[in-house]
Amino acid sequence: MTNFRPRADLATHEVANQADPMGDLDAFAGDSILKTHVERALPGGDPDGQAAHLTAFGRETGAQALRELGRVANENPPALKAFDRYGQRIDEVEFHPAYHALMETGLSGGVSARAWTHPAGGHVAHSALMMLMGWSDDGVCCPMSMTYAVVPALKRARWSAEEWAPRVTSAAYDPRTLPAPDKIGATMGMAMTEKQGGSDVRANTTRAEPLDGSDDEVSLTGHKWFCSAPMCDAFLTLAYEEAGLSCFLVPRWTPDGQRNAMEIQRLKDKLGDRSNASSEIEYRGAWARRVGEPGRGVRTIIEMVHHTRLDCIAGSAAQIRRGAAFAVHHAQGRAAFQKKLVDQPLMRAVLSDLSLEAEAATALAFLVAESFDKTLARDDEAAALSRIITPIAKYWICKRAPGAAYEAMEALGGAGYVEESGLPRLFRQSPLNAIWEGSGNVIALDVLRALNREDAAAEALKTALRPAAEAHPKLAEWAAWLADPSDSLAQGEASARAWVERAALCLQAAVLIERAPQDVADAFIEARIADSFLAYGAGTANVKQDVLIERAAVTTA
Repeated sequence: MTNFRPRADLATHEVANQADPMGDLDAFAGDSILKTHVERALPGGDPDGQAAHLTAFGRETGAQALRELGRVANENPPALKAFDRYGQRIDEVEFHPAYHALMETGLSGGVSARAWTHPAGGHVAHSALMMLMGWSDDGVCCPMSMTYAVVPALKRARWSAEEWAPRVTSAAYDPRTLPAPDKIGATMGMAMTEKQGGSDVRANTTRAEPLDGSDDEVSLTGHKWFCSAPMCDAFLTLAYEEAGLSCFLVPRWTPDGQRNAMEIQRLKDKLGDRSNASSEIEYRGAWARRVGEPGRGVRTIIEMVHHTRLDCIAGSAAQIRRGAAFAVHHAQGRAAFQKKLVDQPLMRAVLSDLSLEAEAATALAFLVAESFDKTLARDDEAAALSRIITPIAKYWICKRAPGAAYEAMEALGGAGYVEESGLPRLFRQSPLNAIWEGSGNVIALDVLRALNREDAAAEALKTALRPAAEAHPKLAEWAAWLADPSDSLAQGEASARAWVERAALCLQAAVLIERAPQDVADAFIEARIADSFLAYGAGTANVKQDVLIERAAVTTA
């Protein structure tokens, strides 16, 4: 926050040697890292005008006023209003006006809709919009992500494709508690996991009882341990019926205009993501309608999960990117021991390493996003590649975010440890994406299953790694090891994390070789592959720090 003409000449001292506030940022056009990798991932000619849209949205989300709304929304978390004053159930969540302003900005800006309404490079644009929205607040990105990701699942049934897909792709925010047909736009969430099963959704106990006279309408009874954004207009959920575990759409209102029997038990008290409401719910005879085939619920909802994993990747890459920008901005404006921090050798090593981490994460995120666009265009090879690199990138980038956020905080010193800096909020947020939509072990096992089941996925990965294999002897050794899963995964599940980590590093090297400036690609290979030091800034690789640090800065609007 920038205050108007604060006093610097105080009674006991003069306030000096402080970095200026970041001010209004040109968060897309002024970000060399983001702009480079978006432009390389977009189709030639950019037929749907994604870059121009991102430029305008980046100035909006980079504005200091909108970033301030993010702070306010997190300092005023949502509150559950289970009953009205008369004791009647309403099951509503009350949000601060700042939250609604952020939701309006994101949804009207196309965060949820643009991938489907402007499909030429749509998923690349969507990922960039998510990253830009993070400058203001990560919490509101959760309902936007689910609203985006639900579209492929909705298309599994004609009725949901016709009724709900237009609502969630309207690019409009309507916070009113009304039946969806009466609103100008809708949001959607999901409710899958239960207390006794967690990631093992087949351990669910929620039951679906058929309603008389219908083959796809049911009454649901059961609980859900995690239901994020419970003020969404509808939710995809899993429940058992006679045919097995099926996927159902549960609206907040029944077809006859009554509040559905979906009761919010409590809101989660979370480490981060505080502007967003996450809840525990119970279905007490809730009306629902099946989406997809009976007994094939996991297959139906996994398409939504696959798309939300793209958002986990983009969100964590954005956190790493913002941390690097915060650290460089501070170091450019503060001096220590007669030098600007940015000119101190050890600090330069840390800043350039953070910049390198941000560039590698961003490059891999947009390689994944591009694979989604090509899959939508019915490119079978890209679809096979997407199935394997999405969990690889999700595992690695999401795991790297907390360490990068901490290192950025340390770069600011004590000032970075206080809430006003914004770094504590970034740090608290950073573990979420590694847990959401499959924690590390679940994701690593997903990669293992893809390798064992799909020769096409393994072959597509081998092709994607070829530029890395040709760049450095160690990368060639790793690529050969990865190319023979029967050898590299000889220890079975226990070695899955090691395999995924090396695959991620090789993929990052490959995409940087093809899409980043040569100095950046060379630095990554020297610092992450040839060198063996683990802490940021500890390596001995001779890299062009000036280039890396300059790319980490974000210019003002």
